[in-house]
Amino acid sequence: MAARTRGVILVGHGGIPKECPQDLVTKLKRLEAQRRAAKLPPSVEELELDAKIRRWPRTAETDPYQAGLETVAAHLRAQLDGALFAVAYNEFCAPTLEESVETLIKQGATHITVTTTMFTPGGSHSEVEIPEILDQLRPQYPDVELRYAWPFDLELVANTLAEQVKRFS
Repeated sequence: MAARTRGVILVGHGGIPKECPQDLVTKLKRLEAQRRAAKLPPSVEELELDAKIRRWPRTAETDPYQAGLETVAAHLRAQLDGALFAVAYNEFCAPTLEESVETLIKQGATHITVTTTMFTPGGSHSEVEIPEILDQLRPQYPDVELRYAWPFDLELVANTLAEQVKRFS
């Protein structure tokens, strides 16, 4: 039996860096809406805009969301007993979930668990997009187990939030 090599991917929403021109984001969102309404694949223009925004230069000052997620990721990584680890973003920031899965597989991961910072039900990223992406990836990587750690135990989420409130009470 082959050894299991565990990998974990933390998926965050992604933020728009402060210096990224708003017209690029507006155009991207318009193209996405048109594509979804028409049930078509992304156009070359949409893919290019998405890549441009995701690869926009960032610092902790220009993208505090990314800096915050990377800090959470560092703390999470330290608790994973040496599992391979990557971060991914749903939109506006790189890498994508697809890119992070590929990275971990190239590093030897055979069992990848994906989790997200989006805890509550009802979100399109956490309930629809992430599972759809994993469903699309599974046939490409038949020897890799791709799991999604969802849904969250909302009582545990509430306990974490209660601890946060106590820190400020």
